[in-house]
Amino acid sequence: METHFQDYLTMLRVERNVSPRTFEAYQRDLNQYLAFIVKKGVDTLGEISQMHIREYIRTLNDRGLASSSIARIFSSIRSYHKFLSAEGIIKENPTLVLTSPKAPKKLPEVLSETEIAAITKAVDESSQFAKRDKAIIEMLYSCGLRVSELCDLKISNLFLDDDMIRIMGKGSKERLLPIGGTSKRYLNDYLTYTRPGFLKNTGSSSVFLSRNGKPLTRAMVNILLNKWVRASGITKPVSPHTLRHSFATHLLEGGADLRFVQALLGHSDISTTQIYTHLDKHHLKEVYKTHHPRS
Repeated sequence: METHFQDYLTMLRVERNVSPRTFEAYQRDLNQYLAFIVKKGVDTLGEISQMHIREYIRTLNDRGLASSSIARIFSSIRSYHKFLSAEGIIKENPTLVLTSPKAPKKLPEVLSETEIAAITKAVDESSQFAKRDKAIIEMLYSCGLRVSELCDLKISNLFLDDDMIRIMGKGSKERLLPIGGTSKRYLNDYLTYTRPGFLKNTGSSSVFLSRNGKPLTRAMVNILLNKWVRASGITKPVSPHTLRHSFATHLLEGGADLRFVQALLGHSDISTTQIYTHLDKHHLKEVYKTHHPRS
């Protein structure tokens, strides 16, 4: 077993050229797995069965490991057995009919409309960044932008006379989004009174700039958002994605069609959009009482 294990590690390092961190994870996961197999009295790799692997996964569950960790360990085990099968070391791959443990999707926090208004209100009006930061917060929420989309937004993609903006999403997929009255007002204030002072000599075409005229990075947007979140007194974790998530949730709570929300978010697969449909029980009851004739 040890010889073939070392051969596999060599393949990871030389042929697949995995990162040192990934290599260490595979090595650690498989060392523990093989130690378990040996304790079960298995002498050869060909004797390992689906039952052994299922029992090992149950053991990991009993130890209280997170689902994401168990899924990663199973991936290591499956990769190892795939290697053994491809090399002719084992006749049958016991992982072929096994499915990876599903890691639960963690949904980010949802902010209420009152909380979002509190964050915007907390922006210090005396700050030279006030108009920019208000525009950023409002556009992340009102347009449901990814932070990368906000940072990549160009002046040429603003069609404010038509109340629209053009976004380049994942995979260079383009979509047009409506921009609401509040967002448009904050954005116009920033473009008129603040951005020209930041632009200086850089000539940047990006909408949102730092003090030195360079495009804002995702890290910078995170920092400025968290600054005003703390100032608002909100203690729950908030990121730009929290605002995007709140955007989708509030639309669905307001009765928007799931396909419509999918288009606004730029999701290629509607199953991705479905994670936003976690409407709370109270809201569902209220909708039912309001709209169903037999409520």
